[in-house]
Amino acid sequence: MSIPRTVVGTMRVPFLLLPFVCVALGLAAAAWAGQPIDPWRAAGVLLGALAAHASVNMFNEWHDFRSGLDATTQRTPFSGGSGALPADPAALQATLVVASALLALTLGVGVWLMARQGAALLPIGLAGAVLVVAYTPWITHHPLLCLLAPGLGFGPLMVAGTDVALTGVHHPATYVASLVPLLQVSGLLFLNQFPDVDADRAVGRRHIPMLWGRPRAARLFAAMALGAQAVVVVAVLVRVLPWQALLTLLALPLTVTVARGALRDADDLPALVPTMGRNVAMTLVTPALLALGLAWAAW
Repeated sequence: MSIPRTVVGTMRVPFLLLPFVCVALGLAAAAWAGQPIDPWRAAGVLLGALAAHASVNMFNEWHDFRSGLDATTQRTPFSGGSGALPADPAALQATLVVASALLALTLGVGVWLMARQGAALLPIGLAGAVLVVAYTPWITHHPLLCLLAPGLGFGPLMVAGTDVALTGVHHPATYVASLVPLLQVSGLLFLNQFPDVDADRAVGRRHIPMLWGRPRAARLFAAMALGAQAVVVVAVLVRVLPWQALLTLLALPLTVTVARGALRDADDLPALVPTMGRNVAMTLVTPALLALGLAWAAW
């Protein structure tokens, strides 16, 4: 395998759909708030979001290879890393260089956006940079932070950050909408930890499936998955979000299927893999439907 191809592999490109969905939700929230959408600024937000996600993926792969985790993990299509660096260790340094360059690009985009919209974006940008750098070496050793950090990055930081980058205003309704990806993206990484419990323990990581056991952790996962739908229903009932946001409920059958699968197969890892795949689909489809609902309300 060539070094450039290995480096691209560490970005985990199939998972880079998530920034598109979260940025779309932020754009729809800004439009529903009555703000005009500047296409160049929106393109800048998407570029920064993609660079941030690719960067954190690459830093994670770099750390996992150096710690020895890649040599012991039980890889699935959805967990355990890409396997790119174990197949081509010569790309290790290039991976670090490109990950650092993508982080610098993210910061540069943030500075460019702040120059046009003001300092309201600064706290969100700084928090996002900390998550990218600290996730693997530090956050993964603290169970509650390990649970919440992915959802915070793709929920309040990316969704609300998109809105603030476009409008310069922190809209409470956008933060409510961002709870949907917060719960489901955290749930995505949470379920993907189930096959990695033994390997993660060996390198000093600490997360809830390891501490609670998989069956109990599966109950928390199911509550988070269904809680994302409940957030939308409650927000519509109290008129924080428009009724069109209930379009999100079209994903409810998939959510129920994923929750049942996790509860049923928590300790049967080969049987859990299809549920992990459906969990990826749920995590993309649910906020996408919410974005469509908010765009419909804005139109």
